[in-house]
Amino acid sequence: MNRIFSLATVVTLAAGSLGAQAQPVAAGAGATLIKNATVLTVTKGTLKNADVLIQNGKIAQVGANIAAPAGATVIDATGKYLMPGIIDPHTHMMSDAINEGSLSVTSMVRIQDILNPTAVNIYRALAGGVTSINILHGSANTIGGQNATVKLKWGESVATMMFPGAPPGIKFALGENVTRKNQNQIIVVGQPTPPRRYPISRMGQEQVLQDAFTRARDYKATLDDYKARVAKGEKNLVAPRRDLELEPLVEVMEGKRLVHAHGYRSDEMLMLLNVAEEFGFKIQTLQHGLEGYKIASEIAKHGAGLSSFADSWSYKIEAYDAIPYNVAILMRRGVNTTINSDSDERVRRLNIDAAKLVRYGGLTEDEALATITINGAQQLGVADKVGSIEVGKDADLGLWNNHPLSVYAAVDKTFIEGKVFFDRQQDLVMRDQKAKERAELEKAEASASTRRGVQPVLPQEER
Repeated sequence: MNRIFSLATVVTLAAGSLGAQAQPVAAGAGATLIKNATVLTVTKGTLKNADVLIQNGKIAQVGANIAAPAGATVIDATGKYLMPGIIDPHTHMMSDAINEGSLSVTSMVRIQDILNPTAVNIYRALAGGVTSINILHGSANTIGGQNATVKLKWGESVATMMFPGAPPGIKFALGENVTRKNQNQIIVVGQPTPPRRYPISRMGQEQVLQDAFTRARDYKATLDDYKARVAKGEKNLVAPRRDLELEPLVEVMEGKRLVHAHGYRSDEMLMLLNVAEEFGFKIQTLQHGLEGYKIASEIAKHGAGLSSFADSWSYKIEAYDAIPYNVAILMRRGVNTTINSDSDERVRRLNIDAAKLVRYGGLTEDEALATITINGAQQLGVADKVGSIEVGKDADLGLWNNHPLSVYAAVDKTFIEGKVFFDRQQDLVMRDQKAKERAELEKAEASASTRRGVQPVLPQEER
C-alpha cells in the first residue's frame, strides 16, 4: 500500500514490529520441567520420552519420570524434540559497524562497543533456535578488531547479553577481502590519486602478520622485563608505554585471546598456520575455510578448528574450489568443524544447513547437530557451559515440533538460562495484534490526511 505516513506513524509502526514487544517469560518459582520429549543431548545420545528439569537457569536433571518441584512450570513436550541452543560461530549481527578498514592492523577496536541490542534479527534468530553467537569484526584488515560472544537475550541490555566467562577473541583475515579493500577509492578528476593501503597482495599480508607479531613480541619482552625488575624491588622504574594495538596480540601469544581467521584458499590458510607456529600461538578457528579439505591433516596437526558453510560456494574466485564434502572430510581427519551463517538471514536456518551434512558426507544425526552446537561451544571456549544437554550446563535450549534436521521442523520455544525468549504461540498472538494495530494506524492516517486536504496515494487498481 503506497500511503504517505507521517513520521510519528512510521515510528509507532517500527516500534510495534514483529517481536519488538516480546518479553522473556520467567520460569515459575525458578523451575521448569519439560516432560516426555525426545531429548537430543548431542554428546550423550538421544533419550526417548525423557524429562529435563531446569532450575536457577541450569539443567538440574535429565531422565525419566522426574517429579516437578512445587511451583514449577510444567511443559508437556510429547511428540516434540528438545536440543541444545544453536550456536553461530561467525556472524555480524547487532553490529552498527563492521569494518575499521583504514589500517592493516586494527586490533585495538572492539565490536562490543557498537552493538545494538534492539536489532530485530536477534528475535528472528531466536525463532530459529539460536541462543549464542560470535560477533566478529569484518574482513577488511589482515588483523581486525576484537570479537564479542553474546547470548541472544532479546529485550535486555548489551551488558547482560555478553556471554559470562567467554574467552576474548580477535578477527584476522586473508585473501581478496583484504586486498580488494584497497580498490575502494574515490577518484576525483584533477585531484591526486589517493595512495593504496598496504597490503595489496597475499605476500604483503604475510609480512603484515610477521611485522605485527614481531612488534608484539618485543613489547611483551619489555613488559616482562619491567615486571621482573619490579619483583626484584628495583626503584625509580618507568613503566613501558601502554600500546593498545599490541596488547591484544600479546594476549594471543599468551593463549589468552582466541584467533578467528577469515580465509578461503588452502595456501593462505597454511601460511597463517606457519606464522602462528613461528610465534608460538594457535589459530582457534579458520573461518569459512572452503578449501580446508585440501590441508585437513595440517589443520588437525596445528589444532585449529574450522567454521564453514554447508553449501555456499563459487560466489567469487576464492570460493571456486569449494565442495559440499568439506565439513565431512575435515571432521573425519579430526578437525573440530562447525557450520556458520555469516548472515542475519541464514542464521535462522542453521538446522537445515546441518541436515545437508548427512547427505554430503554421511554424518550421523548427532555429528550433524554437533556442527551447530557443541563444536561451536568448543571453538568459542564455552563448552563447559553450553552446547549439549548435560546436568550443570546453562539451560540454553530449543524445543522443536519435529526433528530439527527436518525441513518441516519449527521452534516452539527457545530458552536461555531457563527463560523463554521466543514462544511461537505468543508470536502468533502478537502477529494478529500488530496487524490490527497497523490497520487502525493506516485508517487514522488516511482520515488525518483527508482533514488536511491531502489525498492518500492509492495503488493504481484502487484509483
